[in-house]
Amino acid sequence: MGTFLHRLVIVFLCLSSAPMVFGSNICTSQGVATCQQCLAVHPNCAWCSQEEFGMGGSSVSRCDLKQNLLNGGCSSASVEFPSSTLTIQEDKPLSAKASGAADDVTQLRPQKLSITLRPGDAKRFSMSVKQVEDYPVDLYYLMDLSYSMKDDLARLRTLGNELAATMAKKTSKLRMGFGAFVDKTTSPYMYTYPPEAVENPCLGIHDTCMAQFGFKNVLSLTEKVARFTEEVGKQQVSRNRDAPEGGFDAVMQAVVCKEKIGWRADASHLLVFTTDAKTHIALDGRIAGIVQPNDGQCHLDNDNNYNKSTVLDYPSLALMTDKMSENNINLIFAVTAYVEPLYKAYSQLIPGTTVGTLSDDSGNVIQLIKEAYEKIRSKIELELLDVPEELSLSFNATCLNEEVILGVRHCSGLKIGDTVSFSVEVQLRACPKEKNRTFTIKPRGFKDSLEVTVDFACSCDCEAKAVANSSICSNGNGTYECGVCQCHQGRLGPRCECSAEDYSSSNNDNCIEEQGGPLCSGRGDCLCGQCSCHANEFGEVWGKYCQCDDFNCLRFKGALCSDHGRCRCGKCHCDSNWKGPNCNCSTVTDTCTSSIGMLCSGRGHCECGICHCTEVGAYGATCEKCPTCP
Repeated sequence: MGTFLHRLVIVFLCLSSAPMVFGSNICTSQGVATCQQCLAVHPNCAWCSQEEFGMGGSSVSRCDLKQNLLNGGCSSASVEFPSSTLTIQEDKPLSAKASGAADDVTQLRPQKLSITLRPGDAKRFSMSVKQVEDYPVDLYYLMDLSYSMKDDLARLRTLGNELAATMAKKTSKLRMGFGAFVDKTTSPYMYTYPPEAVENPCLGIHDTCMAQFGFKNVLSLTEKVARFTEEVGKQQVSRNRDAPEGGFDAVMQAVVCKEKIGWRADASHLLVFTTDAKTHIALDGRIAGIVQPNDGQCHLDNDNNYNKSTVLDYPSLALMTDKMSENNINLIFAVTAYVEPLYKAYSQLIPGTTVGTLSDDSGNVIQLIKEAYEKIRSKIELELLDVPEELSLSFNATCLNEEVILGVRHCSGLKIGDTVSFSVEVQLRACPKEKNRTFTIKPRGFKDSLEVTVDFACSCDCEAKAVANSSICSNGNGTYECGVCQCHQGRLGPRCECSAEDYSSSNNDNCIEEQGGPLCSGRGDCLCGQCSCHANEFGEVWGKYCQCDDFNCLRFKGALCSDHGRCRCGKCHCDSNWKGPNCNCSTVTDTCTSSIGMLCSGRGHCECGICHCTEVGAYGATCEKCPTCP
């Protein structure tokens, strides 16, 4: 019999004996055996931990709706019913203008809140974002100084004052800096023969130029614009051996060396990257035997030169994305037409970047930076940091003209001074190991952020009062917890009063759900008048009659509940942003939003993330094409 028990999952039900006083519901129908299991069934379910509850003839379940438990005789003090709550802890008002100290500028509200969530429950809150006028700007110009950029450098020497004057129309608090890069200072990236080529890599073309270098911070961010023009005027081009440059090494150092570059905490950070060539990326260092991954740390020496050029590999796009997000950097790729497609592809993989086409001599760089800055300020997009996988977040955006766009977390077409809002729903899909977690929501490129702390209400207070080897459980044959006995191996029954060795086939009627039906739904054994459900290789089986499981639900393309929900007793319970009997219908409308920010271009409706064009002649992924439309 002991071997037999190893393949059973023992499910305990509440004490029972007299007529039912209320009908079945989602709480009572799941056949759960513990308080913690009860809380996971549904946010409306409560548990009664009162010892004598159900004695004297009632056939009530300890897991039920709260009012039903009270009506059934459970005292309010014995009802375990944690509720989901939301508390705003910090909510400073939005600033109208970036006047006075930058530390006082607030572009997002609220700034801090805490949520308590039960499994399956959700809480919704709103957050507002505003790009205030005259916000400080830090502009760091990062230039490729390989030989092909010689005319670009000459042109930039004449543009410093004009660039400052143009940006001064956008902000009165401008600071500018300058950095330069070529490539790693080792073969095969640089000329090493003849030996004189190390100091003058232009020797082979009968010219003189500066020795090759990886990256150097020429001028930290400063309000003195004349210094920018002065330092640019001192620079000379260099020459490297292979076509791609080491620009991403330079980007990483410019991003993470906050103190040396001089990024202000309360400013928009613009990193302008100019080049006419492709760039090396992670793993390219292997050509030179450099296998140590880039560590994303600052490595500028006392002379502001990158001193790990020959030690660390080029950074990956993922590492750059993380560090740019961490330091609130907006990267502007100002590149020539030849390499523009490549950098546009990079921008798709590095959120928060923009791409502009640079003329052959960089003569249009000021207009390019101006347009890129306006593009950055015209869009607000929320990014999520450190969100636990057990939480599901969904968003609705209220952008221009108070139009609500479902399922998106960005707004575009904005002007400086516009305020937009986002409705955020946080749902707890499952219980993590930790009791609480904190995550962050922030507009990309902003220093402002919303800190959200979530407490997981997954356990019951009565669990702390559990008594091991309790006399209530048939003289110590189990642990008494929350009003029920958790029996030791080999013991069964509400009070562990039945031994597996005393098993008989009597009282089998208590194990049959419908007259004439199989014992324990054919998925368990009737022991001591209770069903002990068999273990199942596909998942968990439970319930008074072993009638429930977590694997017999509708599927889509072979995936249970489309991998977007939980299977509970034959029904899919969908995650946020999904609906339908098999959870295969997305409620997110990002894929239906056209380039002008309208759902299906105003010519159709969005269903399950797909536009269904209703206007005659309209077609396309967002109904954007319509030759016959006015």
